[in-house]
Amino acid sequence: MTNRILQLSFISLLLLTGVSCSQYQKVLKSDDLEYKYEQATKYYEDGEYFKARSLYEELIGLYRGLGKAEEIYYYYAYCHYYLEDYVMAAFYLKNFIRTYPNSKHAEESMFTSAYCYYLNSPGPSLEQTSTHTAIDELQLFANRYPKSPRLAECNDLIDVLRDKLETKAFRNAVLYFHLGEYTASIVSFGNVIKDFPDTHYKEEALFYILKSNYLMAVNSIESKKKERFQATIVAYNVFESYRPAVAELGKEADGSGANKSLAKEADSIFKNAQKQLNNKS
Repeated sequence: MTNRILQLSFISLLLLTGVSCSQYQKVLKSDDLEYKYEQATKYYEDGEYFKARSLYEELIGLYRGLGKAEEIYYYYAYCHYYLEDYVMAAFYLKNFIRTYPNSKHAEESMFTSAYCYYLNSPGPSLEQTSTHTAIDELQLFANRYPKSPRLAECNDLIDVLRDKLETKAFRNAVLYFHLGEYTASIVSFGNVIKDFPDTHYKEEALFYILKSNYLMAVNSIESKKKERFQATIVAYNVFESYRPAVAELGKEADGSGANKSLAKEADSIFKNAQKQLNNKS
């Protein structure tokens, strides 16, 4: 009995699919533009974006310069968006704005176009050109529509993207450190702090700058050791000056202080650097 019901359901599905395909083919072959437009819109409203997109694509050229051209292009762009083809969606939405700058859909389309770039932004381990583009597009939207109800969301998205860039920059600097490229490590961690002043990696970055200076000094030729151990002391003082602020923030957040493990190792590095300098006096 159960198998019989499944067979009947499958047959019904095949029949419905056949009717649907037959109806769609009829629409495609029709010379009635108004009928095609109505059916494309119906497919769009029913979430059948692939079918709607094909029809709108044909109608764009046929309605160019006519009254419905704007709406057709708008829906055509959004078909790409709902089909998750974000590259093409962004392209057509930006083109829509250029073609119809005074459209009632202009603000929404500009935001969605920028959001497509956001959705295309990869994880922090990958190349971040798309992330930079997304930030630029979202910032452009914020500048053009400073009173938009989407402004808060726009700023939140920019923060997420900047966090990704921050993480990428920090991980790159850590990689230099582990490769023993201490000069590049110092410069890269310095750039993390400079480019992201409020970074939550600041304490770690300052520690890595300290440790990079120390390891570079230890591994230097004799003539450069003194200068580089002195640079280590300077880096320690910068790290140490930041620790009280971190500890205070930590107490407010969860009752803990700054990273005690980093602080302990930093103190050890400082003492060793001082000892080396005293031996060279």
